[in-house]
Amino acid sequence: MINMKKRILFVCLGNICRSPSAEAIMKYYVKERGLEEQYYIDSAGISGYHSGDPADRRMQSHAIRRGYDLTSLSRKFYPDADFSDFDMIIGMDDQNIRDLQRMATSEEERNKIHKMTDFCQRFSYRDSVPDPYYGGDSGFELVLDLLEDAVEGLLIYLNGEDYKG
Repeated sequence: MINMKKRILFVCLGNICRSPSAEAIMKYYVKERGLEEQYYIDSAGISGYHSGDPADRRMQSHAIRRGYDLTSLSRKFYPDADFSDFDMIIGMDDQNIRDLQRMATSEEERNKIHKMTDFCQRFSYRDSVPDPYYGGDSGFELVLDLLEDAVEGLLIYLNGEDYKG
């Protein structure tokens, strides 16, 4: 039997705040809807600085209050493997998008690249999911608000529903 799962990879700079949060929220929403068999979800970082590390403890703390468990360990984005292994590669900000496009070697690979905020339904935050690493509590909460909204829009888009993006 051919594996027909939609394979989604979320990408940020270090893979310790935004992309593991997007991964956890997506997994939560997919499980909540009984769609686990339809998706394979992962996250990675443009840089390998934090490879093997868990998500930032502050991000984990804010996420757990909303019921999300950030269990994945950071890993570096590997263009040779990840462009072929994933259907969608979703960057958190404009710099991530530029980096991903620079690493893409074909039009097919470039077509897999999307920006997370393009899927927002409620927020008009089109620039990026801001990096909360050097900020305070409100930054982590904003990231979670944006990611919840964008994941909801992403699922609408993926399921062919009435997408407003």
